[in-house]
Amino acid sequence: MEKALDQLKEKGTEISDHEYESAQIAILLHDIGHGPFSHALEFSLLNGITHENISLQFMKRLNIEFDHQLDLAISMFKNTYARKFFHQLISSQLDVDRLDYLNRDSFYTGVSEGNISVERIISHLVVVDDQVVVEEKAIYSIENFLNARRLMYWQVYLHKTALSAERMLVNLMARAKEVHSLNNISPALKYFLENDITLDEIQENPEIIDQFALLDDADIWHAIKTWAGNTDKVLRQLSFRILNRDLFKIKLSNEPLAKSEIKAYKLAISQQFNFLNKEASFYFSHGEVTNSAYILGGKSINILTKKGEVTDIAQAADLPNIKAMSKIVKKYYLCLPKTVSL
Repeated sequence: MEKALDQLKEKGTEISDHEYESAQIAILLHDIGHGPFSHALEFSLLNGITHENISLQFMKRLNIEFDHQLDLAISMFKNTYARKFFHQLISSQLDVDRLDYLNRDSFYTGVSEGNISVERIISHLVVVDDQVVVEEKAIYSIENFLNARRLMYWQVYLHKTALSAERMLVNLMARAKEVHSLNNISPALKYFLENDITLDEIQENPEIIDQFALLDDADIWHAIKTWAGNTDKVLRQLSFRILNRDLFKIKLSNEPLAKSEIKAYKLAISQQFNFLNKEASFYFSHGEVTNSAYILGGKSINILTKKGEVTDIAQAADLPNIKAMSKIVKKYYLCLPKTVSL
């Protein structure tokens, strides 16, 4: 963010010291609302409440403690500040968060396709009519950025192993909540498994954010180890499988499962593992995953042409790849034990 702001200032955009600091605060705190295991449990511990909602509540709490010095940062985060380009830097299809994590995740996972030319992209950012645009000279770096994002999603973020572990973890939390196996786990985790929290309650009750702040991955791992000896066989077996990395298999297809297939798989699981039909649903997941490197009509990535015109990158005449990448690819997954088949 600092590099991007410095670059924009060099290109003639006036940015006050207060705006400069507030933009850095906003990007520093924008993901503070992520709970344990990041996106995996985003809708498990708090039903239907996004991490952005939680981030905002943390920022509001900090704002009170720091005598409203975060007012402008919060306004930028919420996109209510008059100068809209600041929010673009925080949340858009070319925000500084994406420029940061693609290279970092690529490095730590060893997937070289995620490497992007961050310095070159930042060096060609400019503000035109209160929006961040990219100078035409960096158009191929943007194409590489979008392609890297698409590849990282299929090879890392939506990898079969990651998807399987995530679905098993979600089912595990749902089962723990249903059978009330809440002894010998952290008070914070117990709090969220016992209560169905609404967004209104979070906004009205400061205690909820205090409890959420105490949660981390260690709370989940401790619970899984505890549940591996639980009397409930579904909870016990799911916990044991996660601990021993005995993950379910993932099957991907272009068509969703028919209701008859779902019923047949649940029956097969019930018979093989001696589960009740209701219990079998925790040993089985299905749904859809989507990947779109670039969303047409969304918060566009705009190019400043050599003629001084601003145009959506997808409209660039010699970049057919961008148009292809803007197509949303949807796949349907089936997640269940490797030994189950029809």
